[in-house]
Amino acid sequence: MPMADHDDPIAAPSVDPDAVEPSQSPLHVRPSAIAAVALGGLLGAPARYGLEVAFPQVGGQWPVTTFAINVTGAFLLGVLLEGLSRLGPDTGWRQQLRLSVGTGVLGSFTTYSTLAVDTDELLRRNDWWAAGSYAVGTVLVGALVTVIGIAVGARVPRRSEGAGR
Repeated sequence: MPMADHDDPIAAPSVDPDAVEPSQSPLHVRPSAIAAVALGGLLGAPARYGLEVAFPQVGGQWPVTTFAINVTGAFLLGVLLEGLSRLGPDTGWRQQLRLSVGTGVLGSFTTYSTLAVDTDELLRRNDWWAAGSYAVGTVLVGALVTVIGIAVGARVPRRSEGAGR
């Protein structure tokens, strides 16, 4: 069976797959991407903190506020990412919005590290039911509301292929 030109290693152009042009540097090292995430984080973290102060966990109770924060963030992230995906490729303003709101605001608003700490504290008090229901419930309800958020985001009309940027 004859080989196609692109399958012939001798005919293949010599390209270094790891070579990246400066304008094509990885997203996680671009100053604009880092700034977008950081600026978003300046909004999300204080919002989370404010809610935790306004609705503190009392004694050894189930961490309702943290649960609500994480579930709300999961829903909003589903809406945001699905909505943005329907508007076009992850470039330009869509990418900046995803980074600033999705990663920055919602990433710092949700507090899955606190989920781990709260679960650990419940386990140390031998409140196995609360620890298990809180940890598993947060993940399961978070996944469910993410799917619901995606369904809500799917209501954004798709951008037609011929539409501009």
